[in-house]
Amino acid sequence: MEIFLREYISSLELERNLSINTIKSYQNDLNSLIGFLKEIKINDPADINYQHLSTFFKTLNKLGLSSRSAARYYSSIKGFFKYLFASGYLQKNPMEKLSAPKVSKGLPVVLNVNEVEKILDFPNTSTKLGLRDKALLETFYACGLRVSELINLKVADLFLQEGIIRVLGKGSKERLVPIGSSAIQWIEEYLSKSRPLLVKKAISENFLFLNNRGTRLSRMGIWKIVNQSKLGAGIKKEVHPHTFRHSFATHLLEGGADLRAVQEMLGHADISTTQIYTHLDRDYIKQVHKEYHPRG
Repeated sequence: MEIFLREYISSLELERNLSINTIKSYQNDLNSLIGFLKEIKINDPADINYQHLSTFFKTLNKLGLSSRSAARYYSSIKGFFKYLFASGYLQKNPMEKLSAPKVSKGLPVVLNVNEVEKILDFPNTSTKLGLRDKALLETFYACGLRVSELINLKVADLFLQEGIIRVLGKGSKERLVPIGSSAIQWIEEYLSKSRPLLVKKAISENFLFLNNRGTRLSRMGIWKIVNQSKLGAGIKKEVHPHTFRHSFATHLLEGGADLRAVQEMLGHADISTTQIYTHLDRDYIKQVHKEYHPRG
């Protein structure tokens, strides 16, 4: 598949007046598709059918990719298969039956990197709760956690020297997730300066993020922290706690991260509805996170 991609990218560089960034985006999108196809043992364009491509787009949707980014993927992949068909490599174009994703006309539910940074920079880290909020938001974005996973995170789940945390996901399934250097720095500061002022031994139960009463934060508590930081940062979009998870996945995928590595970080069981799930090497996942996450 890679040989066809190289030929297509060369044709874009030679024949179309596209910017370097646009061509790079096309290449990243198509590399994600090729990685997905390899996982289901497809290496020849002639073997690709409508169902394979439909499953790929459903997978992107499950990972929380924004509708605008999905539309860009569609455009990249449509152009690739149009080229392969026109060049005689395919007898049928598998993209013909596939409808373009609808781009939401409402406010986007994914934050861009600059917006995320504004929210992360809002908490006043000179106060015990501000420092907690900073560490919490950094962890939220660094790891792409569900709200339930964040509030149930315990101090014993942190392996900061190894650059990973242990997460208890849906169905009580454990997974190891990379955590970037920025989040590690703020967690360490929170653990040394803020959490000792919040902890109450009888009721804190080793939970990482605590409220003023010394118990673990509730879902509503997380929502209030996210909303307060969003408003304080001047972000006009409608932002929910789950927005951080969607943004995490989108920023990794748009940067060119491996689809399966992102899926494992998020704790999604399958890369397609037909494939048996196998674990990726932990060091490889950490490398993907470090290379493609904006705060890795």
